[in-house]
Amino acid sequence: MRQPSPTLPGDRLTVKTGLTALLLGVTLLLAACATGPAGVTREQPVPGVVLPLRTQGAEIVDQRGRRVMLKGVNWYGAESPDFVVGGLDRRPLAEIAGEIADAGFNVVRLPWSNEMVARNPLIAADRLAANPELQGLRALGVFDRVVEALGAEGVMVVLDNHRSRADWCCDTAHGDGLWHTAAYPEAVWLQHWRRMAVRYGHLPHVIGAELRNGIRPDPGQGLTPTWGDGALLTDWQAAAGRGGEAVLQANPNLLVIVGGIDWQNNLHGVWQHPVELSRPNRLVYAVHDYPWWRSEEERADPRLFAERSHERWGFVRDRDFPHQAPVWVSEWGGCLQPDHNGACPPTDTAYVEAFARYARDSRIDWSWQPLNGTQSSGYGRQVGAVESWGLFDPSWSRWADPDLVERLTDR
Repeated sequence: MRQPSPTLPGDRLTVKTGLTALLLGVTLLLAACATGPAGVTREQPVPGVVLPLRTQGAEIVDQRGRRVMLKGVNWYGAESPDFVVGGLDRRPLAEIAGEIADAGFNVVRLPWSNEMVARNPLIAADRLAANPELQGLRALGVFDRVVEALGAEGVMVVLDNHRSRADWCCDTAHGDGLWHTAAYPEAVWLQHWRRMAVRYGHLPHVIGAELRNGIRPDPGQGLTPTWGDGALLTDWQAAAGRGGEAVLQANPNLLVIVGGIDWQNNLHGVWQHPVELSRPNRLVYAVHDYPWWRSEEERADPRLFAERSHERWGFVRDRDFPHQAPVWVSEWGGCLQPDHNGACPPTDTAYVEAFARYARDSRIDWSWQPLNGTQSSGYGRQVGAVESWGLFDPSWSRWADPDLVERLTDR
């Protein structure tokens, strides 16, 4: 496993000069030279994939037109009040990144909050206990290192604006249901997306921008999301178009990833009002899928599971659908290991088996929620407690269910 490259300037409290500055200048110069005049990178960090990615019908493909199936994990924590991905108190960053790659996962969805970008606070030392070289970095500096470490292992990254305020997600009562709040209005959301798109524009393995996670009602603002009705404060389809344009103006190589409304559980609005972008072959739709949305009959019957998936969002992939596009299940998962509540419920086990079968048969892109073996801060959370849905066990050194990981990645 290779070590991540030096941090970006301005994020360590103590600024080093001399040789460090020279090396950083060379690093940035090489990064700038990695992009050709047509925006296609010459340096390809992902084995067997010629970046950047684009869409072709219902598929995500590379520059040679070869199918790139996203098989990923969600690594949360940077969007939380800790402002840093979980696990860096348990294990070195390079080892975690290497473990992800060695298992066969090819993409990591990295959530971030607008508060993280706006405040960029110093990360608490205890959250970095296993990574002394990261001590003294602020939130964006550690985020940089995580992105770089994944790229060093040939793993792609999708940036995910998970919420506005730094916290756990998602329910209705705790707010942040829309893409804007009083503290972080749409103008700030757009500004932050431009900033993040530019920040990682020199890293070709950063392949996509999921504009917002889990759009849902926001009782604090008295607003319920809509799709395609033109209402300035609620029309997510229109806002996603504005967000997508902001991203593409800053970095035209990124995939723009847009979830539906209702906690990202369906894409019915796309029938009449697809998201429209000025740059072709960049739009990917995203959905979430969880056990509580699946009946006992669906979990037991692969044919019915596939039919219901098609009705909710799979139709977007159909060849004869007028707005055909890829669909990425950017979150799905279930209980894998016991926590303080006891053993995993049988419904979760049945669901995980059913979705794994569906993903294999349908060849759909997906990302397990979450990688984390322990909980980060946030409402309803206990720092360091077992993350029962986590692919890692609480030590962050072993898979909670190695057989499942092997089946998911076809290893």
